[in-house]
Amino acid sequence: MAIVPEALTRRSFLLTAGAGALATSSALAVPYYARRHGSPAFSHGVQSGDVDCSSGVVWARVDRPAEVVLEYATTDSFIDAMRMPLQTATAASDNTVKAMLQGLLPDQDIFYRFTAGDPYSSHLVSEPIVGRFRTAPMRRRSVRFVWSGDTAGQGWGIDDVGMKTYSTMLRHEPDFFIHSGDTVYADGPIPDEIRLRDGGVWKNRIVTDEKRDVARTLEEFRGQWKYNLLDDHLLSFNRECPTFFQWDDHEVLNNWSASSDLSGDRRYPEKDIKVYEARARRAFHEMTPIRYLPGEPGRIFRKVAYGPLLDVFFVDLRSYRGPNRGGTENDLFGPRQAAWLRRELAASRAVWKVIACDMPLGLIIWDDYANRLGYEGVADGSDGPPMAREREIADLLSFMRDNAIHNVVWLTADVHYTAAHHYDPSRAKFQAFDPFWEFVSGPLHSGTYGPHPLDMTFGPEVRFIKSSAGGADSNLPPSAGLQFFGLVDISGASEEMTVRLMDREDRELWRVVLPPVRSS
Repeated sequence: MAIVPEALTRRSFLLTAGAGALATSSALAVPYYARRHGSPAFSHGVQSGDVDCSSGVVWARVDRPAEVVLEYATTDSFIDAMRMPLQTATAASDNTVKAMLQGLLPDQDIFYRFTAGDPYSSHLVSEPIVGRFRTAPMRRRSVRFVWSGDTAGQGWGIDDVGMKTYSTMLRHEPDFFIHSGDTVYADGPIPDEIRLRDGGVWKNRIVTDEKRDVARTLEEFRGQWKYNLLDDHLLSFNRECPTFFQWDDHEVLNNWSASSDLSGDRRYPEKDIKVYEARARRAFHEMTPIRYLPGEPGRIFRKVAYGPLLDVFFVDLRSYRGPNRGGTENDLFGPRQAAWLRRELAASRAVWKVIACDMPLGLIIWDDYANRLGYEGVADGSDGPPMAREREIADLLSFMRDNAIHNVVWLTADVHYTAAHHYDPSRAKFQAFDPFWEFVSGPLHSGTYGPHPLDMTFGPEVRFIKSSAGGADSNLPPSAGLQFFGLVDISGASEEMTVRLMDREDRELWRVVLPPVRSS
């Protein structure tokens, strides 16, 4: 396979692709391919994800049942293209297709393209749609990635500006993006307009039928994802930056857990939260390039090994938790996920271990804010020894200390503001752990809130924060400018990790440089 010269950057790929096989982002939202008088068309762009040193997952959606050809190559000319087995897009998966490309070379540009044909008329063939990613390195080259969470929440949909944070992140040419949950807001309808507190009006330029109400059916859950994929910024981002997905609560219902009570909510005809969880989980896997685990379909927790400098551990704080109200057991990770995480952390030989966690550890997040009932997050608000969910975190932190697992950083979202938290046993009620950092980012394109109070069980200290300063009821729109993402650089030379907290105008708000702890 040919090696792509280093001079071919992601920016040059956009320029060459835009002149050839790729349409503009607006054309992707309303495909020009339909001009072929009845040919299939790709309706929501392309995506890639879960890329490691030798593989990556790619995704596309067709506007009708079709036969789909997938090719990939190491040049944008596709001279050296390899063809995957023919796939069929069917209504059973909402006409989506995805595939894992395997046997790839490390640190290699991979260009991929989908072409769709009518299964009954061979002359009806779509224009191809093209994407790009780069595999993880085996050498100690520098790595750059971004993370954030919270897309299209609280009624703030696609306005005339759109989801600009995605374009801002793309300027940094990241190797990949971690979407830390609240990837969609299945319980958050998008109205045509929202009256602002200053007397102005927010107008959602695009509103689809599935977004005018809460999601209940499988088709409506799928529609949450399709709505976001109508945004020009996101479409452009997806063409050339892989996204590693995890979920939180709004993929199903706000704060959902085993204690969710739908008996008095007339919006939901089924009263068992598990019914909606199953539909949401299916849509999540159909609509994202998450790696498919044949032995455990539907599993979200996993590790992505990104070369010798970085392993990323994605945890799932939703699927195995007990009730938000009334739970007293270790009911956050669940035994199987907790054992997996300890085992994989102990086996990791990467310099840095990032735990992608959808919720911060030391912030008090009530299930019922008005009455301060139950707890939605990890912390129980008592500032005391570990109880309930805190016990699982305490067990994990002690395990890492006792097994000399160093250079662990937690990246989180959920709370709709950005912050840097440092945890230290000298400030904590529980002290059997080594100090560590937790960084919070988001929202990408949702309401801004915060801040939340700290629980001192693990001794957090706020080193930086930028929020709405209005508490749980603020809900500032994206136009207020408080939309955030995090930018992480790991140096191939020094192995230092630099974490920067950024806003959507690409202003650097705060940074810290973390030297690695060297193993003895």
